[in-house]
Amino acid sequence: MRSNRSNRGARRTRAGLSLAATLPLLAGALALAAPAHAQPDGRDTLSGTRPLWATGAADKGDTADGGNVTARVYLAGRDAKGLARYAKDVSEPKSDSYQKYLSAKEARGRFGATKEQIAGVTAWLKSAGLTVTGSTARYLSVSGDVAATEKAFGTQLHDYTKGGHTYRAPSGAASVPASLDGAVLTVTGLDSAPHKATKKNQLPPPSAVFRNAGPFSTYYGSNTASTLPDAYGGKVPYAPKGYTGKQLRAAYGAGKATGKGVQVAITDAYASPTIAKDAATYAKKHGDAGYSTGQLKQVLPKKYTRTKECDAAGWYGEETLDVEAVHATAPAADITYVGAASCYDDDLLDSLGKVVDHHLADIVSNSWGDIEANQTPELAAAYDQVFQLGAVEGIGFYFSSGDNGDNVASTGTKQVDTPANSAWVTAVGGTSLAVGKGDTYQWETGWGTLKSDLAADGKSWTDFPGAYTSGAGGGTSRTVAQPGYQKGVVPDALAKANGGANRVVPDISAIADPNTGFLVGQTQTLPDGSLGYDEYRIGGTSLAAPVIAGVQALAQQTGGGKALGFANPALYERYGTAKYHDVVDKPTGKDLAVVRVDYANSYDASEGLLTSVRGLGKDASLKAVRGYDDVTGVGSPAPGYVNSYRR
Repeated sequence: MRSNRSNRGARRTRAGLSLAATLPLLAGALALAAPAHAQPDGRDTLSGTRPLWATGAADKGDTADGGNVTARVYLAGRDAKGLARYAKDVSEPKSDSYQKYLSAKEARGRFGATKEQIAGVTAWLKSAGLTVTGSTARYLSVSGDVAATEKAFGTQLHDYTKGGHTYRAPSGAASVPASLDGAVLTVTGLDSAPHKATKKNQLPPPSAVFRNAGPFSTYYGSNTASTLPDAYGGKVPYAPKGYTGKQLRAAYGAGKATGKGVQVAITDAYASPTIAKDAATYAKKHGDAGYSTGQLKQVLPKKYTRTKECDAAGWYGEETLDVEAVHATAPAADITYVGAASCYDDDLLDSLGKVVDHHLADIVSNSWGDIEANQTPELAAAYDQVFQLGAVEGIGFYFSSGDNGDNVASTGTKQVDTPANSAWVTAVGGTSLAVGKGDTYQWETGWGTLKSDLAADGKSWTDFPGAYTSGAGGGTSRTVAQPGYQKGVVPDALAKANGGANRVVPDISAIADPNTGFLVGQTQTLPDGSLGYDEYRIGGTSLAAPVIAGVQALAQQTGGGKALGFANPALYERYGTAKYHDVVDKPTGKDLAVVRVDYANSYDASEGLLTSVRGLGKDASLKAVRGYDDVTGVGSPAPGYVNSYRR
């Protein structure tokens, strides 16, 4: 998955290739992927299993029969349509079934695959010559040679060129025997063959230390860069050192709520070996409540894979940010960190599945994602099945919307991120936040940054207003139909931007701009090679997601502890009220900015300082305007939001 953290350099990539073409629209505004289609030869087609890059022009011929294939066969369960329907009803405030959740056991019993279905799928796979290597309540893992795979799935595997590499993919859509009677949802793994680790990988030490240089503002506007050139018509304040929990709780109306009794889960890849110590140190230094016994737990895989490819150490800071941001916002909430074995879809899906299978939490923060062009219909179906099962259990999933605005600068194509594009998750956008003296909320803009460096003579800003660096992800999906909860709220100009009526991202927003960001504390590799605790300001929608998760924990506690479940219908029901800050790009009527000073070497002044002015509210082609917009959604939580859930 691509990183949703800004200005830290940790990169996460997801298995799959960048597709220039758009994907077919996923059927139904709130439904699973299109069902299998019957063929005359007694087989059902699994739509979306042939990738768009597997074109005739790229075809290099048959894949060698002896090659090995590992795949996952996802089970549709006994009532896929019923699952989607109940997930919708249980999440809709006006429904008679609202918040009538099922336990994990009840959900499996009502919607999970039957023993007969599993036995039938297993027998079919074995009869084709494949080996079943593992299973969960949602899928069977299989392996076998190319010939057996082709026999099982009724398609030929060919080699295709893509981006200078050669990959294996089906030459036609996969299919399964019609006699399985819809037991198979989809299959993944036919269209790529990533290498498998040949030995148990060891996690590397934390990344090299990163620090912010001063001067700083202690709150927004407290320290003006009076000796530096004007920008946007006047002097500009220095960036805050990094907000802490007290300031965020005040800004988003926490009141006396603490999240007590609420379970929050966080999913990322890998796991920071120093998270417990770092989180406790940070809380003590910044006046947050200490962690009680068992309040912070980890659920980890038996081993990690692809650590170099995924930059495992880069994920340590991600977990640190997520844990500390949730605790700072909801200091009494219980936190369970669920680490994935790698940054690949299958492993991240396993982490999400653990949360659902064991109901580890009611609220799940996810600070990872990829561009929509890298998503495929079969993976979207696998993700949505987990999200729907979570919805019927009262579990809500919150995903970062991305850190590259409309993605044109980073990919050349205007597109949104995934899984934030799913109609079954809450996509969290980003803002630049000004907290003033006495922890008072001043304003927010949509997060989008233009950067202009101080000229060598110190008398002007070079190429002012500068180049676009980053901003909150948002826009209109090309693959997901408009969900019902967005109708009547999202302007048609956005919903129909790609033709038809589609899902628009995000749904809600919170602080994300790293220039007005959050202070975190983490054990890092210091310049002398030793390990030590240090602190730095950070942002990205990787911050916004756990902040919103924390706010939701406060709301759930205020509501008497009843799980909020899939939150979007309730979020949109509150649209247009004082429960939200209606975020715009010029909240004071003029352009806003901060001055930021950085160490050239990222940790001290020995190699000089880099000074720049950062314009706020400049998110590529996306604009934060009055009402719903594709930078901040319905807005950010106002003081009335948490209390609106009081029963």
